[in-house]
Amino acid sequence: MSRICELTGKTRLVGNNVSHAKNRTKKTFLPNLQNVTLLSDALGKGVKLRVSTHGLRSVEHVGGLDNWLLKTKDEKLSLRVKRLKKEIAKKQVASA
Repeated sequence: MSRICELTGKTRLVGNNVSHAKNRTKKTFLPNLQNVTLLSDALGKGVKLRVSTHGLRSVEHVGGLDNWLLKTKDEKLSLRVKRLKKEIAKKQVASA
């Protein structure tokens, strides 16, 4: 399973592990990914996603999964979340 946040697109970073003697070896910095179930108000169900803690905080800050998805550009989202965004948009248009 790839270590990419499905909402923000946050992925691993590569850097150097520097010892006291200034020896440098490659090191990867992995995002803090969590398996969470986020509730969608428009769909009326929970959606299981693999999200970074930064992405989870930003979803809560905006006011829920539906609001966050409608404000976010498609380039950052995974394919599964893009489909979810389309479903939510259709439900909101139908209810309006």
